[in-house]
Amino acid sequence: MKKVAPFFALPIALVSFATPACAAVDNQTPTGLINGLIAEALSVAQNNDKVHAHQKLKALLAQYFQVDEIGESLVRRWKSQITPEQLTAYKAALPNFIINTYANRISDYSSAKLKIIRIIPAGDGAAVLSQVTKSGSDPVNVIWTLEHTSQGYKVSNMTVGGINLLITQRADFDSVVEHKGFDSLIKMLQARAS
Repeated sequence: MKKVAPFFALPIALVSFATPACAAVDNQTPTGLINGLIAEALSVAQNNDKVHAHQKLKALLAQYFQVDEIGESLVRRWKSQITPEQLTAYKAALPNFIINTYANRISDYSSAKLKIIRIIPAGDGAAVLSQVTKSGSDPVNVIWTLEHTSQGYKVSNMTVGGINLLITQRADFDSVVEHKGFDSLIKMLQARAS
């Protein structure tokens, strides 16, 4: 089985834009969300020290990703077996785990380009089919799964090169919980979040 980077590690940062100024993210349309989110994330990463970049990226994540829903989905199988304290600790550690993974990978893909191929309406949301190209590498297809909320569109999942990141991360989390327990999952998230 092919090893995939942790959830949101690679695909979110796979684009480069010429303008370094932060642009407002228009999340009222699927295209506006994807283009604006990528431009904003790269601008934040390129124009701030690491501490300030992480703070700003965390705010972007909270605003434009379904973090709570993603987190719930990743541990739904274990919900009846964990304590409220464990769930609280998990919810506290997950956003930092995701943002640190994301922020640490952005510079690796600063020269890549993202092209939106098409948008497919899907229930209350949409799937945005895109292709990422990086000099010297084969193009990679990325599907952004978006949900429409009262605050506009938000990212709820991604499929990169045919690999569904939510399913992959859920399997990784399940493996940790099955072999070491839920507290070990929390400790892993906390360790990777710092």
